[in-house]
Amino acid sequence: MLDYRFIAENLPAVMANIADRFMKADAEAVVRLYNRRTELTTRLQSLQQKRNANAASMKGKIEPEQRNVLIEEGKKLKEAIGETETALAAAEQELEAEARKIPNMAHPDAPLGREDKDNLEVKRVGEPVTFNFESADHVQLGQDLDIIDFDSATKVSGTKFYYLKNEGVFLELALVRYALDILQKKGFTPFITPDVAREAILEGIGFNPRGAESNVYTLEGEDACLVGTAEITLGGYYSNTILAKEKLPLRMAGLSHCFRREAGAAGQFSKGLYRVHQFTKLEMFVYCLPEESGRFHEELRSIEEAIFEGLTIPFRVVDTCTGDLGAPAYRKWDLEAWMPGRNNGEWGEVTSTSNCTDYQARRLNIRFRDDDGKNKFVHMLNGTAIAVSRAIIAILENFQQADGSVRIPRALVPYCGFDVIKRKPPQ
Repeated sequence: MLDYRFIAENLPAVMANIADRFMKADAEAVVRLYNRRTELTTRLQSLQQKRNANAASMKGKIEPEQRNVLIEEGKKLKEAIGETETALAAAEQELEAEARKIPNMAHPDAPLGREDKDNLEVKRVGEPVTFNFESADHVQLGQDLDIIDFDSATKVSGTKFYYLKNEGVFLELALVRYALDILQKKGFTPFITPDVAREAILEGIGFNPRGAESNVYTLEGEDACLVGTAEITLGGYYSNTILAKEKLPLRMAGLSHCFRREAGAAGQFSKGLYRVHQFTKLEMFVYCLPEESGRFHEELRSIEEAIFEGLTIPFRVVDTCTGDLGAPAYRKWDLEAWMPGRNNGEWGEVTSTSNCTDYQARRLNIRFRDDDGKNKFVHMLNGTAIAVSRAIIAILENFQQADGSVRIPRALVPYCGFDVIKRKPPQ
């Protein structure tokens, strides 16, 4: 959430930012409500001062008639204070509701655009893989290798679920441990996080837990949801907390299942494992001082690059356009891996990292005590280390061989215990 005063003092820029992000929010209403709250606060303080003066006057020696006047005046002040407090509470509630709709300001260098096609490529590592045989996509490979079962999952759980089996199980565990070992060496504290979070935490992070446009599974009869990412649970970990400045930065790595409704996601670009309702993800999260968030954003990006360079999977980095940032992000880098089976060869997003500045911290009330003794909001950043389902896509499709087998990237062999997945003999 943006600071109310910042919105009031930078109204044209805030309105332009909303337009650049193609979002709906009424910044002018926020300014009106902010001014209304200020007026009501001033009025309430004035009435309270008069009430205190009235009470002080009652303590001295006064004539009965004067006492009666003061009593009547006190009753009117009490009534006026009550009415003003009610109006102020309503104004504050309405102000917060409108302000929460306003997205974070975007980095001035973020490309203007509405969709992922408007993202700007800034780096490429490796070249797209080509084959001298007829290649297959990960769905076909998973079926032929007997490591992914979509049909049984559809029967048991519904569409967009899957079973991993045989070597696929060890491949998932290997990816998680490979990334965890990298993060531990970088000073990240490992967590296995809850798969459920309160709605207030989701709202604080910037997720919409309810409504037709929500991508979140809510728990019936509970003020809680299944998490779509460990960003939610790691970001909520220090809600309503004042952190010691000397303990910053805090680096956290959270392993969780992720649950997403993916409403309306269909077609070639969502095929197989690319968009599913449940998957495993290892998430990076950083709490830091405001002046350091730009540096840590680059650090998270470099870790993501190192993970995929270690897997020798071709990828590119894109600077995410304003319309694809999401409300909390100030700037976001996406890492897209080459996926030979995606529409006959396409880049597909495998990780992202966002600098959310103090946007989430304001909503979750996470601060630090600065050297001047004042409590200030921390900056919060997140980044994907490994989204296992999409990493598996990239491995199967890039490392397939002419005989239908799939090589395991060298970095994963010690974790998997095998270096190739072979086709199973017919049963």
